Amino acid sequence: MSAKKIVFFFPAFSSQEATAPLGILAVSTPLVRAGYEVRIVDSTITPNFRQRVLEELDDALCLAVSLVTGPMIRETVEIARAAKDRYPAKPVILGGWHPSLLPDQTLAAEYVDIVVKGQGEDALLEIVSCIEAGESPKGVAGTGYKQDGRLLFNPARPLKPIRELPPKAYHLADFDAYQRVCGRRWAMYTSSLACPFNCSYCTNDGVYGRKWNALDADQVVEEVRDLVTRYGLSLLWVVDDNFLVDRERAVAIADGLVRRGVRFDWSIQASTNLVVRLSVAELKLLRRAGLSQVSQGADSGSPKVLHLMNKDFQKIETVYEAARKLTEAGIRPSFNMIFGFPGEGEAERRESIRLIMNICRKYPGAEFWTNIFTPYPGAPVMQRAFELGIDVPKTLEGWVDFFPRYTTLPWLKGSAHRRVQIMRDYLRIAFNRVPIGGARRHPVNRLVHEAIARPARWRLDHDSYAAPLELWLKNTANRWFPPLKAKVDAHQLSTEVVTC
Repeated sequence: MSAKKIVFFFPAFSSQEATAPLGILAVSTPLVRAGYEVRIVDSTITPNFRQRVLEELDDALCLAVSLVTGPMIRETVEIARAAKDRYPAKPVILGGWHPSLLPDQTLAAEYVDIVVKGQGEDALLEIVSCIEAGESPKGVAGTGYKQDGRLLFNPARPLKPIRELPPKAYHLADFDAYQRVCGRRWAMYTSSLACPFNCSYCTNDGVYGRKWNALDADQVVEEVRDLVTRYGLSLLWVVDDNFLVDRERAVAIADGLVRRGVRFDWSIQASTNLVVRLSVAELKLLRRAGLSQVSQGADSGSPKVLHLMNKDFQKIETVYEAARKLTEAGIRPSFNMIFGFPGEGEAERRESIRLIMNICRKYPGAEFWTNIFTPYPGAPVMQRAFELGIDVPKTLEGWVDFFPRYTTLPWLKGSAHRRVQIMRDYLRIAFNRVPIGGARRHPVNRLVHEAIARPARWRLDHDSYAAPLELWLKNTANRWFPPLKAKVDAHQLSTEVVTC
């Protein structure tokens, strides 16, 4: 067995928006600097990924998996079971959002040996050093492990300011393979952590708390410039929870990028109340710097539901104002909307639909992405969901299908649930949305979608969803004229240290 090889597995999240797994790149840097060989197997870009993982594990120390709650758990369970069956003595380590929020339940799975809670850069390196030395991870802060059948947890690891964390190992990513999958060469980047607000559906507090911390503007500019130039990226998705917390910092980053003259698109996430603090002139500066989209949590068109979401800091008029300012600046306003939140009724749902219709008509470049409420572990609203009858999974495997597109809610089921799903389908075709992946729709498919957009808007205006012929036409066109599937295969890349 090689004493210096670590195998990472990343379960597929979305082939349409595929890129390098940021969490794995983050925890890989300390390992590479310490002399370990890192292998990443991403099922999105790796054919026969199960076989590849097992082959790589043959001379490795351990298997590590990063995942979030939902369908990613299915492949995680499959790979972890296979690894333990073939290599029972090699530890399986799980980290990421889900193990951080439910460490006890995750560690209880028979095929999991160690879990990492929260930031894993230092914790994983210490764990791997223990494994290499044949020692127990006892005392490694922020981790849990098994000993003689018992689940044991070490003290929590304090969060480090993001500026003290090492640059991520982007050189381990096969950007060519990801581009073949989704049609665009792009990456994720983090310039800050956490959010000062406490929306009741959000799990952020359970992992990062409310202490927003960020990189300095100059560091962001230099890292972004190097990243885009080095790997030929056309898009950078800045995945900060709330990029615009510090207004002066955001403007300084934009100014720095303009002065560097690097051309690329980038997108951010921000709350509407922080977007409207910026003037149109400031937003135009961000646009000159390449900012092309701002994703915002509108979440509901009902003041009542926003109050239930603990979003009194957001007013309905700020959604309109954000759409106006961003449109004037040439930036695409993108909004997320949640249906089925506890306390939402038909009247509140219609308020949300009216908000969507009004904004998309007044600002044609705006887009909305809809979800049905999912009470994730660690969110403040979770206790309320218990009281309303949510059946929370008792095992790691049970979370695989814990998504509203697969399940229903106790207060939104049967015909009411089907009606909301049909309504969401009509919203998808009523107005254009711009996915991250390249558009590869068949011309006939495109014509069908254009033809059914107007009747879809009529149905949404009149709250009429019986006999959904347009959806049948859309599904038929998708079946007869599907997008082409790219042939992909990840390369084994060097683990040589590259610093940004």
